[in-house]
Amino acid sequence: MMHRKLWIFALLSLAATLRLTPAATPKGVLIEVDAGAHDRQNTPVFYELPEDLRSQKAFTLKRLDNNQSVDVQVESGLVPRAVWIIRDKLPSGQARRYRLTPADKSASKAAVTTEDDAKCLAVKIGNRAVLRYNEAVIPSSIPGKPEYRRSGYIHPVYDPEGRVVTDDMAPDHAHQHGIMFPYEKVKLQDRHLNFWEPSNGTISHDRTESAVSGQVFGGFRVALRHDENDLPGGLQPVLREAWEVHVYNISDYFLFDLVSVQNCATGTPVLIEKNIYGGAAIRCNRNWFDHPNESEYLTSEGKTRADGDQTRPRWVDLYGLIDGKASGVAIMDHPTNFRFPQPVRLHPQKPYFCFSPMALDSFSIEPGRPYVSRYRYYIHVGKPDAAKIEALWHDYAEPVQVRIVRTD
Repeated sequence: MMHRKLWIFALLSLAATLRLTPAATPKGVLIEVDAGAHDRQNTPVFYELPEDLRSQKAFTLKRLDNNQSVDVQVESGLVPRAVWIIRDKLPSGQARRYRLTPADKSASKAAVTTEDDAKCLAVKIGNRAVLRYNEAVIPSSIPGKPEYRRSGYIHPVYDPEGRVVTDDMAPDHAHQHGIMFPYEKVKLQDRHLNFWEPSNGTISHDRTESAVSGQVFGGFRVALRHDENDLPGGLQPVLREAWEVHVYNISDYFLFDLVSVQNCATGTPVLIEKNIYGGAAIRCNRNWFDHPNESEYLTSEGKTRADGDQTRPRWVDLYGLIDGKASGVAIMDHPTNFRFPQPVRLHPQKPYFCFSPMALDSFSIEPGRPYVSRYRYYIHVGKPDAAKIEALWHDYAEPVQVRIVRTD
């Protein structure tokens, strides 16, 4: 009997001790970043956190070769990732080691901020504006043409010196809105829809899922809707779309990613018919191409306005003069995109272009099968440097490899 009481007492004591003992803090990891075949500098790095660290909201990161602290930020998601930027050059074929350790909270003030005033999501690096996503409907700029009003697009986009490189509702093509993702020729059952121009298709902002500020990146997640607008009973859904935008804390130029995920809004497939317009598009400053010797396209294949239309480059840069000084926007196509490298429509007289995989042939977006597109945007001052853009594309398409050396 006495032994039984002692046994019960021991169990109760152990239970109390376990209740009072705080949970052990997950250990950090020693990780190695391999540059691979390309030099790396100002390169975003993404590291999927191991399972025992995925509940952590903040970390410290120390570079081991010089004992310097590096800003690091957690990207939420199904598998959270630690994100940081390689600032100093990491030459090809070399590796760099870091120690990633859980922290109570981020040690640094946000360098990239996203402000939401219910009209727009405005992203800044420090006090410099980078871009604005329009949540609220922007009225038409064309008198007597209310159909050009629009929400759910990015404009303005600024260069690092504060000049606006995109355009919206320019008089020559009022249906073009900064950075957008419309389709011109869509078939739903027996009905033909047009989301590119004011017609029987409408794209609009639906809701804002999140807005993020941080030391490494800022941005947002938003939902958009593509609706048929000429049926009895009001708007009828065709596609649901989600955008995720990351703006990186890089100041010599601006760099941001856009991921689009489109899903059928009903159980009916959506056919994107063969044509040269539609897809990821950008309209740039209306004054570009007013100076034909100063405003131009440059593609990864070295092609221009004269010979680049309907080619399949990895990236396209569109640049021109603003207040007498050149600025430009390069958009990079990701290798995982459908029909990569995607055909491009480079308009010969107007400063806009789009990546148009439907130029090769029609394709369907099927129920239950998301259509995912990824693009990286590089905003620069001056004329494009092809070698620089190529290096940035390799950062994007062939990212550095990260591996665990050991758990601390």
